[in-house]
Amino acid sequence: MTIKSLHTEPQKRLYSLDALRGFDMFLITGGTALVAALAGNSCLGNQMYHVEWEGFHFNDLIFPLFMFISGVAIPFSIKSKIENNVPKNKLLKKSFKRLIILILLGVLYNGTFSNPYIQGRIASVLGQIGVGYFFAAVIVIYFKSFRSHIIWLASILAGIGIIQLLVPVPGFGAGVLTPEGCINGYIDRHLLPGKLLRDSFDPEGILCSISAISVTLMGAIAGNVLRNKKSSDWQKMGYLAATGVGFVILALVLSTFYPIIKRCWTVPFNLLTGGISFLLLTFFYLIIDYWGFKKWAFYFRIIGMNSIFVYLLWRIVDVKTISVFFLGWLAKPMGDMGDILILMGSVALVWLLLYYMYRKKIFLRI
Repeated sequence: MTIKSLHTEPQKRLYSLDALRGFDMFLITGGTALVAALAGNSCLGNQMYHVEWEGFHFNDLIFPLFMFISGVAIPFSIKSKIENNVPKNKLLKKSFKRLIILILLGVLYNGTFSNPYIQGRIASVLGQIGVGYFFAAVIVIYFKSFRSHIIWLASILAGIGIIQLLVPVPGFGAGVLTPEGCINGYIDRHLLPGKLLRDSFDPEGILCSISAISVTLMGAIAGNVLRNKKSSDWQKMGYLAATGVGFVILALVLSTFYPIIKRCWTVPFNLLTGGISFLLLTFFYLIIDYWGFKKWAFYFRIIGMNSIFVYLLWRIVDVKTISVFFLGWLAKPMGDMGDILILMGSVALVWLLLYYMYRKKIFLRI
């Protein structure tokens, strides 16, 4: 884990990628809660909550979108080094180091060190991001052709589908996609420690993490498209949009017999979130990098350039208490609207810290 100054950053960054990453992190760190509070029980407000099991809400997209975005960056960070004759084993070691750091940070984020080990939780969002990035990076490092990436993606999705639909779980049988009967939970309960796993299963567990590699690999494929110098910008956006639409349609077709379930990362869920991520990337690239409308995205870009830092900060630091310290005199007489003011203050305080770091050229990189 390192802190780098701006002039050590790659010279050519996709402004749209930073902005999309920042948009995603804004939603994770208070954005969805703020929209939910403002929208109430409306259709929009309901989209800010995860579905309990089967189905899909906008909030279910946020984590897969981050994994997709991390995949988009792989061709830009790794392929350029390969072209500059950096040894592949060196790139592999760096990716593995990143995996270990993210797993450890995920354990920290879970608060595992505050409880006995048997009650702690090892699997995490950050750990799953690390797993997805590492294996997608390995594929990019050692398999050069675009076709091989497609084969790997299809193989991972097919393998997950076979395991979830055809491998029987003792006491339930095969293809029982319920919290109790899903094979994801069966594997986690036997192989991962933690009190949670004795009751159900971990949504960032072993099979979930393997399944989620596919979403990161989709991002890497999108990154390859954007990095292709032989294609025009309109061709790139056409490829991305067509892929996104195709994945969404395929997900909806499969969902007629294979449900969309985030908590066990079914194949239709991966395809749906990957497809929407392709479309969002196309939109951000069109508006920001192609048409050049960048000013509106500056707020999100500030967040996106320190995404891991803000994710950990929101968990470890009680930002709400700090917001109450400064705004409580206004918020307390306002009732329910006061809670919204405190949340807005929390989001604003975090952004101001990130803006200060941006001005001082402080960027946390793993």
